[in-house]
Amino acid sequence: MGDYWTTDRTTDNGATGGARALTAGILMAAWVALLWALEGIDTATGHALDTYGISPREMAELRDVVPAAFLHSGWEHVASNSVPLLVLGFIAAFAGLRRFAAVVVTIILVSGLGVWLTAPENTVTLGASGVVFGLLGYLLVRGFVDRRPWDVLIGIGVAVVYGSLLWGVLPTQSGVSWQGHLFGLAGGVAAAFFFRRPRRAPDNLVTV
Repeated sequence: MGDYWTTDRTTDNGATGGARALTAGILMAAWVALLWALEGIDTATGHALDTYGISPREMAELRDVVPAAFLHSGWEHVASNSVPLLVLGFIAAFAGLRRFAAVVVTIILVSGLGVWLTAPENTVTLGASGVVFGLLGYLLVRGFVDRRPWDVLIGIGVAVVYGSLLWGVLPTQSGVSWQGHLFGLAGGVAAAFFFRRPRRAPDNLVTV
């Protein structure tokens, strides 16, 4: 009895690198476009969609944990989340869509439930920044969890470019949900462990 080994060299969808890059790019472009479209609808309807934000510790608000991650409080808000979501999401999705989907669902649930449990009374929290912080945390630790040197290097590159975002988990800015950031980050790190890849055996490994 020992570690589970595999010699599979493909990603979870078996696609080539070019096809995976195209798929990941289309997915993230569509996601970001959806965020902008929803903000357009929200603006046109007098911010009617803001009701789907998370109000803490109200049982009925649990249904808003998922939609809150796709809504924003204004054009500046959605703009600030668009580029990091596009970049980090592309990097994460490139490795395979099934794992990416599981990671994102985990991040949204952990971040949203964390906000629901800990946000101040009489507040409404919405925005994709919980997902951004979750993907950041996921990419920072994924390579170490999976023991893949290339992914470790990617994580280091992500840290260099976006590491300053980590200050956002501290309660230093009024009107910004540090709770969503903190629990999103925690959800991303947890997802890296939950959905870790099996260790690979050397090609000449023989077991009995």
